[in-house]
Amino acid sequence: MNRICKLFNIKYPIIQGGMVWCSGWKLASAVSNQGGLGLLGSGSMHPETLLEHIQKMKQATQKPWGVNVPLLYPEIDRLIDLIIEQEVKIVFTSAGSPKKWTSKLKAHGITVVHVVSSSLFAKKCEEAGVDAIVAEGFEAGGHNGREETTTLSLIPQVKEATSLPVIAAGGIGSGKAWMAAQNLGADGVQIGSLFAVSKESSAHSTFKQRVFDSKEGDTKLSLKKLAPVRLLKNSFFDTIYKMEQEGATSDELRGVLGKGRAKKGMFLGELDEGELEIGQVSSMITNEKTVEEIFTELTTQYHEVKQQILNDSKYQF
Repeated sequence: MNRICKLFNIKYPIIQGGMVWCSGWKLASAVSNQGGLGLLGSGSMHPETLLEHIQKMKQATQKPWGVNVPLLYPEIDRLIDLIIEQEVKIVFTSAGSPKKWTSKLKAHGITVVHVVSSSLFAKKCEEAGVDAIVAEGFEAGGHNGREETTTLSLIPQVKEATSLPVIAAGGIGSGKAWMAAQNLGADGVQIGSLFAVSKESSAHSTFKQRVFDSKEGDTKLSLKKLAPVRLLKNSFFDTIYKMEQEGATSDELRGVLGKGRAKKGMFLGELDEGELEIGQVSSMITNEKTVEEIFTELTTQYHEVKQQILNDSKYQF
């Protein structure tokens, strides 16, 4: 049995990214009910909001699900305590060291997964005692690694560096990409952008349409002096990019960034001055689909490619 399916007790080794302003209980429960692993994105939730979403998740699905927790979150202590109190079974951590919270979470029977962007951090995760690793390549949307290592290069290096199950992330937007990641050594895949603009996503409709209209090259990694993030190009991006080119300091960039930029862009639909976080696969996404439709397309294409590899003479040597 696939190691990721066994670890989470799910049908498909497909994990939904815990994306800010997109990953509420409607999206996460829909993914879990289709046989994947849905994640609540706590990075855009106050503790009382997360509690509400956890309670609604418990009503919406009997399948396994979890919570994504960015470790740089200002109310991290309250979030962790809440997750433990609510007996959440699975936690994905990111944007920080796994050492501080992994032991506490596992002491309460919680399965812990950490997101990394290099094989070095993968080794540190194993030392910290996590149960699995998300290896996220440069193509991914949202917050990203400074190394700019692509998924194609990252997965085999992480696989060699650790004995833990590896979940590939970054650029996974089709059954073909899922199969490719598996052939590179990944035990499962984490998908963000496809689900970020799904019907069940809580993202604003104008943000979704901007993604559907995007072309190749419309996203770029920015804010490397703060926390690197992949954004769709817009007026806010142009301002930040110009400042970076002119050597702006971290404090100057932080001053322009302010607070609530991602909420403005993704949740409120302010396309000019908001952060529009999405991955490079955005140029491949052209219309809104339900989670059920996404799963049908992913699994059908995955099995078609698998059969083609078995049958097609061009794969024979």
